[in-house]
Amino acid sequence: MKAEIIAVGTELLLGQIVNTNAQYISQRLAVVGVDVFYHTVVGDNAVRIRQCIETACKRSDLLIFTGGLGPTMDDLTKDVLAEMLGRKMTYDEPAMAKMTEMFAGRGIHMVESNKRQANVIDGADVLKNSTGLAVGNALRHDGTTYVLLPGPPREMKPMLDNEAIPWLKSQQLIDQSSLYTRMLKFAGIGESGLENALLDLIEQQTDTTIATYAKEGEVLVRLAVKGTDQHEADVKLDQVEQEIHNRLGMHLYAAKDVSLPEVLVEQLSLLGMTLSAAESCTGGMFADMITAVPGSSQVFAGGAVTYSNEMKERILGVPHELLEGENAPGAVSEPTAKAMAEGMRDIADTDFTVAITGVAGPAHSERKPVGLVYIAIAEKGKEIVVEELRLNGDREGIRRRTVYAIMYRLWRRLQDRAVHIH
Repeated sequence: MKAEIIAVGTELLLGQIVNTNAQYISQRLAVVGVDVFYHTVVGDNAVRIRQCIETACKRSDLLIFTGGLGPTMDDLTKDVLAEMLGRKMTYDEPAMAKMTEMFAGRGIHMVESNKRQANVIDGADVLKNSTGLAVGNALRHDGTTYVLLPGPPREMKPMLDNEAIPWLKSQQLIDQSSLYTRMLKFAGIGESGLENALLDLIEQQTDTTIATYAKEGEVLVRLAVKGTDQHEADVKLDQVEQEIHNRLGMHLYAAKDVSLPEVLVEQLSLLGMTLSAAESCTGGMFADMITAVPGSSQVFAGGAVTYSNEMKERILGVPHELLEGENAPGAVSEPTAKAMAEGMRDIADTDFTVAITGVAGPAHSERKPVGLVYIAIAEKGKEIVVEELRLNGDREGIRRRTVYAIMYRLWRRLQDRAVHIH
């Protein structure tokens, strides 16, 4: 079955609100094995809504509408579709009774236009609205299935889950198999490198599909398989995940919906270890991402954003001769990154300390191009390790990639610690 989601509302075209409904519907349909091929947005105009429906009917079997079911004259979805199908409109009596009771209970006069929310296309099944007044419609006509849902997400979501999807199942439009997915998360590797390592699996995929998605500083791999139950799907997903782990285990930090900062906080907590940070070009982004994780106060002692040379000297004790002078290596250098890590480690007395200094842009120099970054990790009882990075992107992208780069290296250190303990 080819499904198309049609969002009706001029406010969507103007960018006044974001079309989150389409995302939610696509996710829910994927779970029950319905393939969504198109997302369409159309304004509150009868001619264009009609054209949109005509186009959709030529390429899709299931049309799911959101919006245009309200009481105003520009809520046109039901009117246009009823006219196209040559059907009349009737009132749903339970919906009318609910509406009348609600207005009476609030002591508000119900204007005539509100009755439009109880309209039902002749022959359609009513989809009850548990959180609002506008009823949904569901019907089949000449081989095409139409499902009409309200626009407000708080009304649309429960109607989709509790009314529309069960209706589709009752019409035997959805088979018994569902789509099960698993998201694998990788760091320390780019999308092209990861895809190259999995190319044969991607090209040969049959039952379990593999898709890669690049994000700032990390790569996601989505595994998807159809099955009659979770156990059947897990057996297939486990096989593919294990093969991917065999190839890219050193980059695979999670096989569930958790972030790298969450994984770090969890590992530090399990190992009973602490962390601190000294940041320059990232401006506290590392500390912000760590402290956004509940429970981080148990492992993160604190950090310092030493943006200027003066603050690097005064707070972290970075030697003046490293920062200023004709032959000084400067703030963006390996010696300075090492000194920052050393200074923060002495202040915080933590098991791990990270330090970051670099050029995020747009300003740069011949010797210090945009994207030049030095990261350092100080581990108690070990030599401080400093690494030079050459990153691409805009200012925000470079900052974020830097944070993920040092988080990945810290994760690798913690992995090694965990292995040695066990």
